[in-house]
Amino acid sequence: MRKINLIVVHCTATPEGRDVTVADIDRMHRARGWKKIGYHYVVYRDGSVHEGRPVNEVGAHVYGHNANSIGVVYVGGVAKDGKTAKDTRTPAQRRALTDLLRKLKKQYPGARICGHRDLSPDLNHDGKIETAEWVKACPCFNAEEEYEKL
Repeated sequence: MRKINLIVVHCTATPEGRDVTVADIDRMHRARGWKKIGYHYVVYRDGSVHEGRPVNEVGAHVYGHNANSIGVVYVGGVAKDGKTAKDTRTPAQRRALTDLLRKLKKQYPGARICGHRDLSPDLNHDGKIETAEWVKACPCFNAEEEYEKL
């Protein structure tokens, strides 16, 4: 059994309003040379939650932290222009993410919930990951703050 101390929230970085499925993400990740989808859970725009990679398997979603984490991704995260980072979560996705994260936090009470961006390197070594240090904006909202009380 893996020791889980992180639950990492991601976005698919797909334009607002575009649907992407587990199968689509699986194809994209296999094209990168991975053995299968890297995320453990995918939250569709309609709020439905779908399994990706089984939780008992190490994910492929955040370099250096996969062994001890669970990857949760919501479909979206980019404005309609396909470039600008944006919190595109639908009301159904917001509810589903909260419910899923609450359930995972119950299963792994010591785990920290954070966004992918929060695991960027602390380049100035001040103990905080600041906007200028983010490798990417994912999940395009402050997951750590939003879910800190779960």
